[in-house]
Amino acid sequence: MGTGTVQSSDRRATVSLFSRLRTARGQSDPFPVYEELRSRGRVAPAPWGGHLVMGFDLCDRLLRSREWAEPDQRWRARQGRSSRWNTPSVREMGHTLPALNPPEHTRVRRAAGSFDRGSIQQMSGHVTTTTIRLLDALAEQLRDGEADFNAVVSEELPVAVIGGWLGIPSADWPRLRELTHDQVFAQELLPSASQLALSDAATRELRAYFMDLVRERRARPGDDPVSRWIATWDAIEPDREKADAGVYYLALFVLLAALETTTSMLSMAVLALLDRPWWWDALAADPELVPAFVEESLRWDPPTHVITRVATRDGELDGAAYRAGETVHLMVGAVGRDPERHRDAEQFDPHRSAPGHLAFSGGIHYCLGAPVARLEAQTLLRELVRRLPRLTLVRRPRWAPRIAFRRLLDLDVAPA
Repeated sequence: MGTGTVQSSDRRATVSLFSRLRTARGQSDPFPVYEELRSRGRVAPAPWGGHLVMGFDLCDRLLRSREWAEPDQRWRARQGRSSRWNTPSVREMGHTLPALNPPEHTRVRRAAGSFDRGSIQQMSGHVTTTTIRLLDALAEQLRDGEADFNAVVSEELPVAVIGGWLGIPSADWPRLRELTHDQVFAQELLPSASQLALSDAATRELRAYFMDLVRERRARPGDDPVSRWIATWDAIEPDREKADAGVYYLALFVLLAALETTTSMLSMAVLALLDRPWWWDALAADPELVPAFVEESLRWDPPTHVITRVATRDGELDGAAYRAGETVHLMVGAVGRDPERHRDAEQFDPHRSAPGHLAFSGGIHYCLGAPVARLEAQTLLRELVRRLPRLTLVRRPRWAPRIAFRRLLDLDVAPA
């Protein structure tokens, strides 16, 4: 039997596994499916073409390698007008920082700046006061029996932090959060036509909102990131229209990244805590354990489960041949439980010594907002176990119909 026949057979064999990932059961617990995929090898053919990469060390190496690129605008254009890569929302995301390759990525990343230690220290007070306010609101609702932690706290904290940082009026936060939930389908692994239609509509509204914001800050600059980005882009881009577009794409990227994945990160860390009530008392007794608990929750079930890269040349991965322009899908949600990386990988253990996840990607595309996300998660867990008595899960949460980007739809809790 020829190699092509074997790969065709392997691709067909993975179709049923991905069908299971799209069911309610697969959404709530994709890891048994990942185990079956891993049993086919560290590299396996994807049903739609390209390959799936299931090994931690291999994913880590590919994220750091310049031989593997983002599927950028030029690559997307070559996929054809009827491809999902050329829908309006997906094309729009092709202009944002995560979809750029050097040298354009280098230029935009420098323009974006970074969250250094001083910036994080400045944000820390606001994160703490916001967290306390939201936990007080949760405690008030819990007096009636139960409350949705996801809606009351996890959905609210990231938008308050990033919205306040960007200087966005609080009245606009709810709508921006709703638009973000719809827009993220453009970044999904296998979006449906109806999901892409939602994303297209959300992207149009987000573009109009942020272009208005850029024009407003250009007319009345202040001490905020958008005003600083305008000054930075004016210095590197003489074309005013292109400069404003550069600022818009930065603002869009920051909002999408800060809201969607951080919200999921917060709820999943709390879910990990609710499922292991003995850790509630441990964290309350020793808050220094909180950072390790957050990192283990990111290994256990990260917000992002799939990252896509494109080959820049022909080659082989673990004996699987690929051609330049072909995709690999790095199953970063699965590789945190790679037994070749971790002893007792199926055990939740915050005392692990080795770094164990790729939740924030790697290489030049390492998440710009990782320090802020960690700040929010650590602050939330510290204040939660300090201010509230132990909580219990009322019912198992529901999940959004996604594969690449995890999202809890609810997290109903009650006093234990």
